[in-house]
Amino acid sequence: MKSQQRGQLAAALVVLLFGGVIVTRAVTEPKNDFRFTILCDRTGGAQPEIYGRIWREVDLMHPDFVINVGDTIQGGRDADLDAQWSELRPLFQRYSHYPLYFTPGNHDVFNDTSKALYEKESKRPTFYSFDYQEAHFTVLDNSRTNDLTEDQIKFLEKDLEANKDKRPKFVFFHKPYWIAPLKLGSGEFPLHQLAKKYGVEHIISGHGHVFVRIVRDGIAYMEVGSSGGTMEKALEQGHGFKEGRFYHHVWVRVKGSKAMMSVKELDGPKGAGRMFNAEDWDENGPKFEVADPAASIKPTT
Repeated sequence: MKSQQRGQLAAALVVLLFGGVIVTRAVTEPKNDFRFTILCDRTGGAQPEIYGRIWREVDLMHPDFVINVGDTIQGGRDADLDAQWSELRPLFQRYSHYPLYFTPGNHDVFNDTSKALYEKESKRPTFYSFDYQEAHFTVLDNSRTNDLTEDQIKFLEKDLEANKDKRPKFVFFHKPYWIAPLKLGSGEFPLHQLAKKYGVEHIISGHGHVFVRIVRDGIAYMEVGSSGGTMEKALEQGHGFKEGRFYHHVWVRVKGSKAMMSVKELDGPKGAGRMFNAEDWDENGPKFEVADPAASIKPTT
């Protein structure tokens, strides 16, 4: 169906069968119209100037809110935690007009002490959910585990059941343990099954400082890379943009039930300022000319 035809439909019809009787129910297109930014990892060997420049770009784009994928501080020792959070307070205060939703990473939360301070500084629990207009967001915590624990899966299922009519749906957590089973061809793990059952469109992680995007069963899995966490060793070994190693943030426009994502590379000496649609990157990497994503476009005038 053409996009203009879709736009003419005020509602979709869902057909249900009850005792041999066909029942139709109108599903109204959600009235979403908002924008948000996804910030990648700041630490894991922080490059301090990068995160500040990323935030400046975000500020110029005026999103409705910002959400990150974890690793905001370096962590490591309890004695260092307060100083590390204190270093960030002026920056967060400068941009306090943007609601900021945190996701816990393994550098942020690694024991009970760091968990308590994370919740105090972020003003968020380690797992929670929220609505923005008619869209739904679930933030989970695998900061101290590789996958999602049974308790996290139960929380997710309960949360999705309670919000099954919200669209679109996003799930965030730090460690992208989904990469291995998806690349091996298996969708038989609880997260994927729940996402299919409840119509989750986007599952977003961080941790690896590399951009990855895999689509399975209509679910777009994305590992956003680095907004400041070091990539120097990888770059020295020749792993660059086409391998997903570049400083960036992700700009998301939500219109109705659709989320359109654009990946913006940092400009200047630490990047080339390239920008591309997230859907133009698959599990094999970029589907465009790396030197210039617009190189294949042939203007008619």
